[in-house]
Amino acid sequence: MKRFLALAVVVASLCSLRAQAPAQGRAVDWERLRPEILERYRALVQIDTTAGHETLAVDYLKKVLEGEGIPTRTFALDPNRANLTARLKGNGSKRPLLILAHTDVVGVQRDKWPVDPFGAVMKDGYVWGRGSKDDKPVLAANLITMLMLKRLGVQLDRDVIFLAESGEEADVTGVGINYMVREHFAEIEAEFAMTEGGGARIDGARVIRVNIGTAEKLPARVRLVANGTAGHGSVPRMDNALIHLGAAVEKVGRWETPMRLNDTTRAYFEKLASISSPERAAIYKALLDSKTAAGAQKFLREHAPGEYSMLRTSVVPTMLKAGVGANVIPSEAEATLDIRALPDEDVDRFYAEMAKVIADPAVKIVPLPQTRPPSPASKLETEMYRVMEQVARTVYPGAAVLPSMSTGASDQAQLRAKGIQSYGIGPAATESDDVNYPAHGDVERLAESSLYPFVQYVWNVVTAVAAQK
Repeated sequence: MKRFLALAVVVASLCSLRAQAPAQGRAVDWERLRPEILERYRALVQIDTTAGHETLAVDYLKKVLEGEGIPTRTFALDPNRANLTARLKGNGSKRPLLILAHTDVVGVQRDKWPVDPFGAVMKDGYVWGRGSKDDKPVLAANLITMLMLKRLGVQLDRDVIFLAESGEEADVTGVGINYMVREHFAEIEAEFAMTEGGGARIDGARVIRVNIGTAEKLPARVRLVANGTAGHGSVPRMDNALIHLGAAVEKVGRWETPMRLNDTTRAYFEKLASISSPERAAIYKALLDSKTAAGAQKFLREHAPGEYSMLRTSVVPTMLKAGVGANVIPSEAEATLDIRALPDEDVDRFYAEMAKVIADPAVKIVPLPQTRPPSPASKLETEMYRVMEQVARTVYPGAAVLPSMSTGASDQAQLRAKGIQSYGIGPAATESDDVNYPAHGDVERLAESSLYPFVQYVWNVVTAVAAQK
C-alpha cells in the first residue's frame, strides 16, 4: 500500500509538472487541437473583411476571447473598421510581447475564383479563400495562442498583447496601426512584436528554409507628370506630353539602381549560399564580392527578381493616365512609380538622382503621401530573434533559418519606428504555390498541412519568450 501511494504521488507530481510546462509545448495535445485550429481559421477566412468591413472580424474575435474569460478593448476611428486588443498579464519582470495581425484583405474578382472566395472551401488539401495567406493564418495562430495561454493558466514573465488591426492593406485614412500608434500607443507598447513578414519554403516533402523577417522596404511612390501643348491628333507636336512621359518611364524602368547590402540581406545571402546548389551558391557568394557582384546581379534580375529587389531601392512603373480621345493630344500625362526604398535610403536624395536619370525638364517628380515611416531593421542578437531561430529548427527539423528583408511593406514599420523590435513570420508554402496562388493574387489558398505546424511555431515562440521558466 505504501509503495502504491508513493507511486501515486510520483504520478500525480509528474502530471502536475506536465500541466505546468506549456513553455516547452508539452501541455498542448496538438492532435486533439487540430479541429479547433481549422475551425477558427476557416471562420476568419469566411468573414469578408475587405476594406471597410473589418469590424465583422472584431465582433467574432471579441465573442471568442471574452467567451473564455479574456477581456478585450476596441478602438475605432471608423466604426466599420475597428481594432481590437486583448492582454494577458504577466508579473512585469519583462516588458510586454505584442502579437498582431491585420484583419483586412484585398478585394476579389469573383469571376477569377473556382470557388467562393469567402467560403474557406476545403479542396485538394487546401483551404481556398481571400485572406487564406494574407493575413488570416497569423490572426488564427495568435488567437489560438491566447486561448491556450488562458486555458492552461500559463504564468507569464511579461504581458502578452493581442492586436487585431484594420486597414493594413491600404491605410490611407489612418484607421489601423497609424491610429493605434498615434492615439493608443500605451495599449500596444512592447519590447518585441511578431506579425506577418516572414515565411517558410517547402521543397518536396519537407520545409527546407524558414525566413524570419527583420527588415522591410519603405514605399516611396511618386507620380511622373509631363506637360505639353494640347492639340489635334492629326498635327504632330514636339512637346507632346505622352512622348516625354514615355521616354521618362522607359529610363526609370530600365535604371539599375545601386546595390547595397545591410546586416539582414548580407546574412540572408551568406546563409542562402550555404544551403543552395553549387551553381546557385556561386551566384550568392559572388554578390558579396565587389569584383563579381555585377554578373550575379544580372543573373538574379533575370531569374530571381525578388532576390534582385532585396539588393536595392527598386523603381517599377505601375500605372499610366493620359488623354480624353484618340484624336486629342493631351496637355498632361502621368505615370505612377512604385518605389520601394531600402531601410536606410535617403529618399529625397534618391528622387534627385532619379531626376538626373530622366533628364527632362518637361517631366516633374511628384511624391505621393507616405503611409509608413522610415524604420531601422530589427536586431539579430535579441532574445526574441534567438528564440524564433531555435523554435524554427524544432518545429521544422533540418530547415535552415535566415533573417530576411521583405520587398513589400507591413505595419512593422510603424512599430520599428517606435523602437519595438519586430519580427515577421508566415506559414510554409511551395515555390509553385507562392507563384501561382500568392497573397493578393487572383486566387489565394493555403495547404491545410501548413497551418498546424505554423500555429505550433507561434505558440512555442510566445511561451518561450513570455512564460515563466
